[in-house]
Amino acid sequence: MADNFNQQVIDEFRANGGKVGGYFEGSALVLLTTKGAKSGKLITTPVMYLPDGDRYVIIASNAGADNHPAWYHNLLANPSATAEIGTETFEAKAEFIDGEERDQLYARMVDVAPGFAEYEAKTTRRIPVLALHRAA
Repeated sequence: MADNFNQQVIDEFRANGGKVGGYFEGSALVLLTTKGAKSGKLITTPVMYLPDGDRYVIIASNAGADNHPAWYHNLLANPSATAEIGTETFEAKAEFIDGEERDQLYARMVDVAPGFAEYEAKTTRRIPVLALHRAA
């Protein structure tokens, strides 16, 4: 179950065709629905994304916490997800990105959303970068 903050963002996103105010105002936001790795329940989480060609880059920053967000563990267990962007909903498959490409994509996200530099500075873990591809 989404926490109250996330649920408010989800409700606003769905009520306004993918647009939200507050903390995420003006951000490219995807509602990512994953299957719980332990619970098996469907869980929806708002996540900022970076468009990159025909894929959507997402970053498992967890706001700089020392642990990965639950949605990351869910995608490790099952890389299939549902993505909502704007008024469109589609099935997606997650790709885990590492090495130089990961670093380049993370730097691009920092250019768009400088808070991601702060998240990286707050933790010793290497923050994972993933790409969502539309499922065929």
